[in-house]
Amino acid sequence: MRKLFMLIACILVPVIVDAEDSVMKNGYGAKMRQSNFHLGVDLQTKYIWRGMEMITDGSTPVLFPHISYQNKGLYVYAMGATALNGNYVEVDMGLSYTWKWLTVGVNDYYYPTVNGPQDKYFDCNRNTTGHWLEAAVTVAPEKIPAYLTVSNFFYGADKTPEGKQAYSTYVELGTYYDFLDNNRLSLAVGAACNKSCYTGYETGFAICNLELKYTYTVAFNNGWSIPLNVAYIINPVREKSFINFSTSFAF
Repeated sequence: MRKLFMLIACILVPVIVDAEDSVMKNGYGAKMRQSNFHLGVDLQTKYIWRGMEMITDGSTPVLFPHISYQNKGLYVYAMGATALNGNYVEVDMGLSYTWKWLTVGVNDYYYPTVNGPQDKYFDCNRNTTGHWLEAAVTVAPEKIPAYLTVSNFFYGADKTPEGKQAYSTYVELGTYYDFLDNNRLSLAVGAACNKSCYTGYETGFAICNLELKYTYTVAFNNGWSIPLNVAYIINPVREKSFINFSTSFAF
């Protein structure tokens, strides 16, 4: 019996040692694992956000590079926007937490000048800051193809013509229909709830965003896919309409 135990030990010990040696470690000696960080870049032929035309003069396609960290329900991101002609830049950051059908988050939108030396990124004074701080809540039932988002700019550069905090509030209700191969037809209706940045601080409640979008997903043999989107957008407040193409590359 003792010889049998010794034989088993002689067989198992090298296997265990080899398994330990095969564990990949980084330069600090820690066990390596899958990263929670992700990279991506989005492209829009025209920068339309919640029905608003973000670039009105010298409009050009815009790139949105972003990096994010995701762990279970926690999501943290940093995203930029850069017009291809160099006349527009934007820096956004935010974090959110999703629990089942509920997502709660805070976002920081910052619009630097094209000439960097004029920026004051760390100016957080309520009256002079260039940051727009937003709180947002999204309800998306797991078994219902619909969502409801409510957001509010509670601090920063969102000011009325009188210089007071406007507390611009936006509500969006959306639904969608999924097809085979991850293709989707979606509809979103967005409204400004008060005199806000969405209505030029001129009118109260108003529908400001109607968007009908179709997404066609291009799939590759290696499992990678690229969504191609074309949206028809109407802004009743501005009496404008757009046809916009967008796509995303995620890594």
